[in-house]
Amino acid sequence: MSITNLNGQHFAEMIIQGANHLAANAKMVDALNVFPVPDGDTGTNMNLSMTSGAKEVKNNVQEHIGKVGVSLSRGLLMGARGNSGVILSQLFRGFSKSIEAKASISSTEFAKAFQDGVETAYKAVMKPVEGTILTVAKDAAKAGLAAAKQYTDIISVMEEITKEARASLDRTPDLLPVLKEVGVVDSGGQGLLLVYEGFLAELKGEKLPETLSFPTMDELVSAEHHMNVQGHMNTEDIVYGYCTEFMLRLEKDKTAEHPFDEDKFKLDLSEYGDSLLVISDDEIVKIHIHSEKPGSVLNYGQQYGSLIKLKIDNMREQHSGLVGETHAALQTENKPKEKEKYGIVSVAMGLGISELFKSIGADSVIEGGQTMNPSTEDIVKAIEEANAENVIILPNNKNIIMAAQQAAEVVKENVIVIPSKTVPQGLSALLAFNSSRGTEENESAMAEALAHVKTGQVTYAVRDTSIDGLEIEKGDFMGLEEGKIIVKSKNKLDAAKDLLSRLIDEDSEILTILSGEEASQEEVSELAAYCSEMFEDVEIELHNGKQPLYPFIFSIE
Repeated sequence: MSITNLNGQHFAEMIIQGANHLAANAKMVDALNVFPVPDGDTGTNMNLSMTSGAKEVKNNVQEHIGKVGVSLSRGLLMGARGNSGVILSQLFRGFSKSIEAKASISSTEFAKAFQDGVETAYKAVMKPVEGTILTVAKDAAKAGLAAAKQYTDIISVMEEITKEARASLDRTPDLLPVLKEVGVVDSGGQGLLLVYEGFLAELKGEKLPETLSFPTMDELVSAEHHMNVQGHMNTEDIVYGYCTEFMLRLEKDKTAEHPFDEDKFKLDLSEYGDSLLVISDDEIVKIHIHSEKPGSVLNYGQQYGSLIKLKIDNMREQHSGLVGETHAALQTENKPKEKEKYGIVSVAMGLGISELFKSIGADSVIEGGQTMNPSTEDIVKAIEEANAENVIILPNNKNIIMAAQQAAEVVKENVIVIPSKTVPQGLSALLAFNSSRGTEENESAMAEALAHVKTGQVTYAVRDTSIDGLEIEKGDFMGLEEGKIIVKSKNKLDAAKDLLSRLIDEDSEILTILSGEEASQEEVSELAAYCSEMFEDVEIELHNGKQPLYPFIFSIE
């Protein structure tokens, strides 16, 4: 079998199988996370990004390969999540640009498209790091160019690309010492290899194992919401105020202790609210519920596995907006709302943290953070809804900054991305904002504020590992300083106290403690008492952040 010309129809089938193969192995890619914290989401991000691209392609399959490439690039661009998803979108942005004008392509053009994709991706990353997905893509593309000089058969070229991608992936620990220390290969590179393996299998007429097929819940949710006829009830009549939707990936270690039974799961969740919908298969559960305590619902779900995607809406606010002042709305509905000078969009995970951002000036907060990175499209929508001439974005997570920057490039508004890597940095930057200043002055002040705050986090280990001289066992509590693990303990409060003793120094003036869903009131009180005694000259502020995964987040100024 030989293929000397590749058309759009065949390329679309390659994309779909590549996306399927990645999706089927996303959990394996997640497990390659270097740090043992519960936020290894590279596989999830790449899967959601590639799936978005494949979905766009499915809706626009045609013989012209250039037009199929445009669809892939558009779908990936808007669906990109996390740094790995953004880099993947840039790789195929360059690939698609290379073939845009062509109805079909030869082996030489095929290889060149991979190389053009690498060049586009490297330009998109401010400080490219070798030993990552970029290296795997670069080495594979180089092998493809060499192969195209020998073969006119596209299958042979793709075989060499895939072979070198695998070899390059195996070399990543030699380029990044932290990978060698932990004993893993680069997770982003692994995800890219899975896509390439899917491409190759399709070219050879082989079928790799299919991905999980998730039932669509949209119609069910829409029907459930329709039952609550909003115009015939008062806002105060809403008993369960938060529409909560999330996906749960079942995990063997958790289901061994709490065996998953769908009927029991539904019965237990029904205690938390109404309008309950549950769809499950062997690995994934999709849940929709109206609840007054969404945090409790999420805590219950985490007994069985990890949260993949989360969406919580305040229905009282939505309802008030829909039926509050009907007459006034009718009078003004045809008048475009005047744009504000500034709009501030923040990303945060935890209802308490979201409210804290809003209380000090954020106009909107996108639900997201560790394990739930918003897509480029999510951020674009928030920018547009801000209805402002200048929109400032606070990503508050290093894995969301690239998606925010990519969103800024596709909208007409003037967008400023403040590269905040943590929630404390985002809060510090927001406090430095002054609406009476110009954009450049605000950008400078907010960026400068990032350096004036230290961030500490307490979380738990999801696996055994050895890193930075620490022997960590699954279940240990870890203290992180600016993302680096510096302490560990079997006890949550001991980890928190040890971490704070290292973070707080003679220059520290204010300590803000953001308690999470997994910190009890007794633990918060004990920690606050300890801090008052040990750090007498430091002002202490307490906020219930309600964030998952991290019992404590500390901000030290």
